[in-house]
Amino acid sequence: MFTQALSTIKTGWLLLRSVAVISSSVATIVSTMLPLYLYFPISGNQWMITFTLLVLGAFLIHGVLTHLLNDYIDDQSGTDAHSPAILSGGSRVIQTGLVSSQTMWQLGKGLIVVLLMTTIAFAFFQFYKLAILLAIGLWGAISYSLPPFRLSYRPFVGEWLATFPSVLFLGLAGAWLTFDTLPEWAVQNAAINALFCIAWVMVHHIPDRDADQQAHPIKQTSVVWAANKFGPAYSRLPALFYFGMTGLCAFWLGTERMWAAFGMVAIVITAICLIFKMDVDDHQQVSNYEKIILILAMINAVWLGIFI
Repeated sequence: MFTQALSTIKTGWLLLRSVAVISSSVATIVSTMLPLYLYFPISGNQWMITFTLLVLGAFLIHGVLTHLLNDYIDDQSGTDAHSPAILSGGSRVIQTGLVSSQTMWQLGKGLIVVLLMTTIAFAFFQFYKLAILLAIGLWGAISYSLPPFRLSYRPFVGEWLATFPSVLFLGLAGAWLTFDTLPEWAVQNAAINALFCIAWVMVHHIPDRDADQQAHPIKQTSVVWAANKFGPAYSRLPALFYFGMTGLCAFWLGTERMWAAFGMVAIVITAICLIFKMDVDDHQQVSNYEKIILILAMINAVWLGIFI
């Protein structure tokens, strides 16, 4: 029983891919919740309840459900079998025999049912904001991986219709649940963090581009599309494009948030320099640079949270 318990804990930890969840979902929550703690007269209990609720929701949907479905579908298509599997290539719990593909699918379906029932209950008891947030999170997880949508297998569509709205509304959630109207700084922080997230996800896909092309159906991410269209060296192009969009948000921050803009631009330039410097055929180097970019994502989120 003890060995089985350890195996279950190990499997759950691998499946969560907590580093990715912390540097994207938790980071964008902090980016909105930190200003509420620093600059607004909100009770500590209210702040802690909201923060805890959002973090638990992020780990449940972005950490568990999204990865359950994504690992299952990528195993079915075969892309994870060919992945270099350093940071990318799924949690590897199926490939290492810790969990069967069918068990992953059963767990995923069960969690979808539970979360759908919770969403309906929130709406029934008039917790409309929570219902909307949960519904958007569910849409992101389901549409990203499952047929007939399978948006992660289509260039640009996956990040804009699944990942971006899911991270955006998670970033907005803290301020939206606290205030009647959304302050502009919250919208700015949420949008910038969501753009930063899809930018580093593009880096995450670079080592998998060959494996994705061997999948059935082909997992044509934006990275695969760019590599096929312009050549392997241009597999970095989607990441550069999204980081460029992130940097342009400095004009949106303007002089009113000058320090936030300066810090964000410096962080984005650092990420862009790393992407230009990386050898896209060296999977270990790309993964090492991705780790640095994940740290930059967290720094950026906190920086934006401090300078509102």
